[in-house]
Amino acid sequence: MSEARMKHFGWGREGEAMSGEEEGFLLDRYRRRFGVDEFEEKPAPKPQEIELPPPRIAPPASLASLASNDPHERARHTYGKSYPDYVRGLAGDYALAPDVVAYPRSEADVAALLDWAGDVGAAVIPFGGGSSVVGGVEHRLDRARYKAGLTIDLGRMGRVLEVDRASRAARIEAGAFGPALEAQLKPHGLSLRHFPQSFEYSTLGGWIATRSAGHFATLYTHIDDFVESLVVLTPQGRIETRRLPGSGAGPSPDRLFIGSEGILGVITEAWMRLQDRPRFRAGGAVRFRDFFAATRAVRSIAQAGLFPANCRVLDAEEAFNTGAGDGSFAVMVLAFESGDHAVDPWIERALECCRDHGGTPEAVEGADAHREGAAGLWRNAFIRMPYGRERMVGRAIISDTFETAITWDRFERFHDAVKRATETAIKDVTGRLGQVTCRFTHVYPDGPAPYFTFHALGRHGSLIEQWRAIKTAASDELIASGGTITHHHAVGRDHRPWYDRQRPHLFAAALKAAKQALDPRGLLNPGVLIDP
Repeated sequence: MSEARMKHFGWGREGEAMSGEEEGFLLDRYRRRFGVDEFEEKPAPKPQEIELPPPRIAPPASLASLASNDPHERARHTYGKSYPDYVRGLAGDYALAPDVVAYPRSEADVAALLDWAGDVGAAVIPFGGGSSVVGGVEHRLDRARYKAGLTIDLGRMGRVLEVDRASRAARIEAGAFGPALEAQLKPHGLSLRHFPQSFEYSTLGGWIATRSAGHFATLYTHIDDFVESLVVLTPQGRIETRRLPGSGAGPSPDRLFIGSEGILGVITEAWMRLQDRPRFRAGGAVRFRDFFAATRAVRSIAQAGLFPANCRVLDAEEAFNTGAGDGSFAVMVLAFESGDHAVDPWIERALECCRDHGGTPEAVEGADAHREGAAGLWRNAFIRMPYGRERMVGRAIISDTFETAITWDRFERFHDAVKRATETAIKDVTGRLGQVTCRFTHVYPDGPAPYFTFHALGRHGSLIEQWRAIKTAASDELIASGGTITHHHAVGRDHRPWYDRQRPHLFAAALKAAKQALDPRGLLNPGVLIDP
């Protein structure tokens, strides 16, 4: 049986959705938060109700087997998965649909598509799973400059081409989705162990292009840590970096493309460093009466060099919203794993750090303790969370996240300033109190990566403007207080104003020079990172 199609609106494939129980749980939380009994609900348009602008180009006969003007494919490649993407999809606004969507099967196909785009003056957006939450894959084009928009979907280039068991590495095509990638590595006893929240519906190339952060909360936090070498196709030609465990030969060419968000070339394959599949695990949850006490315990663990696979703290409200707590305590989700040795001494030392700061470990025993109790409840909520937005946006609920990083010496003041600015903006634009929660996703010896979530009750017809006002207030405070505009969600188009303020001016000039050398006509993902 063939797989169901990917949705044009919402997360995952057609037929996949939150259960009635999951939806009821979320709505109960929102009713309590906003003091309302019911929400005004607006349904998303059905596929046949969507009006698309007529395509301005059609693929030539030589590319007809790879490229299509199919309405469903154009609709589902119009947006990523950001909050404003959902609002525009809910309104049936697909004016930014690509003119053509192409599915290359090989590097030669990608090269032919880039050549054709140059010939017809089409902007090109590389597309993995389409899970961008920052406006990274849409055709916001200058119609006078670009004659059309071409999306190159790498989803048919998903093979593990070669495995080097001795070096624990594999050569993998960039379109490999997370589950398929892991399934191909499993017979070799290996794993990439990179599990972002979007794992099921995101790709290796997308992880590399956006500097994705995955499973490991410490040590191996970003996809950068796993890239051994790359193959990138640019409008000016092919680049293949040398495969080495390390090199001091000048600036790293790999680093130029990791995080380049599709503006310099199309990543087609990569040699990736792998891990032995874990055989030993230990973990669970720890309760803290005070959020900052929990964060100080995290700092102790990070600076002790224990390197837990998972070390995430949820403030009391975040824990309540996910069902991991009752709202009276913060929760640390803590886990260690290894493919080589038992991890009991590591978990014991980490729990000792927690006790030093008033933490109380949850009494869950056994090999699956890391998936039981509060830890299991949070994990399940985390995995299912992406399915919630498509159901809540129709009820005019504004729910979004933003993540950052800051050094330990500034964290507590930073946290309070960002939370206060965001809460004030919610009250100003909606006329009622909202909620801002915080958790840690990743931690380093010198600082955490705080991940904020905000909830507000908006108004249909004004949702994007209300969201933008809240997002702007939060982002302004992030930059003013010394944080980064993004820790792992990328820049895209939504973060550009703050990235421009964060990025050194001379570095911007150097990036523009690289763009000019590799993509002199500015065809690749225009408007992301720099202006073409």
